[in-house]
Amino acid sequence: MRAQLEKRWREEKYAVLFYSQRHYQAIRTYLKNPQANETKLNAIIEEAKQQPLTQGSMQNACAHMWGYFKKYATASESARYKELLLQLTGDAEEMRCFLAQLADKYSVTYLQNSTILQQKSFGKIVDKGYNKNEYD
Repeated sequence: MRAQLEKRWREEKYAVLFYSQRHYQAIRTYLKNPQANETKLNAIIEEAKQQPLTQGSMQNACAHMWGYFKKYATASESARYKELLLQLTGDAEEMRCFLAQLADKYSVTYLQNSTILQQKSFGKIVDKGYNKNEYD
């Protein structure tokens, strides 16, 4: 049971942070409770995803994810990240696609398993503005 909760949280952590720092903190606190259960965790996750996106929450989540590769990223990848960070709009699909491609390139399994970076969460345009080989 506990392993399932932790797995679910690993997969959803950055999606929750993307929408709501408050819900992110609430879940961290909730998971310290030995009586924590998946039903309640899922409810908090879904509530978080109903929050309106803000520039600050998107930037915060993207910065956390960027931290996994900032030491390894090329100069052009760093420049692209900074450019995308300044241009975050809508659901930040272009940034999320870029981070997903970096997660694949640098084999960051934790992020590859994160729902916020999975292609099914991107909507209709997956590779908008990012040539996969452009930053290799």
